[in-house]
Amino acid sequence: MSPYIRLAELGLTLPEPPTPIANFVTHAESGRLIFLSGQGPLRADGTLCTGKVGDDVTVEQAYEHARLTGLNLLAVMHAAAGDLGRIVRVVKLLGFVNATPTFSDHPKVVNGCSDLFADVFDKTGGHARSAIGVGSLPRNITVEIEAVVEIAA
Repeated sequence: MSPYIRLAELGLTLPEPPTPIANFVTHAESGRLIFLSGQGPLRADGTLCTGKVGDDVTVEQAYEHARLTGLNLLAVMHAAAGDLGRIVRVVKLLGFVNATPTFSDHPKVVNGCSDLFADVFDKTGGHARSAIGVGSLPRNITVEIEAVVEIAA
């Protein structure tokens, strides 16, 4: 089944790829790999999900923020590959969680993105992953996630 059909079944629409906030590009290709720059939880109205997980943001809220971040990553993938159907493998995710020093459920937060990719890409969406906590993120966003994907030749 097409990733676009899966997105529609989930009630999701790809947004426009977010514009970089500094001097970098949204993605870089090397051979059949596309390296996606870190994305955050940018809503369709242009607002960001902000705060510190473990303080003013719950795990459940942050999970949804990571899912939204995954949707933004899918928008960049679509722009980079031209068609999400060309993605043959989600290789790796690296998730950063803006969290209190005592927070320890980073993997549960980043699951928001991982679960979305599994829903959209099925077996192709399985990936290696790291999820770490950090003291701050740009613009006080709750999560930032980067990805590496492989495209068809």
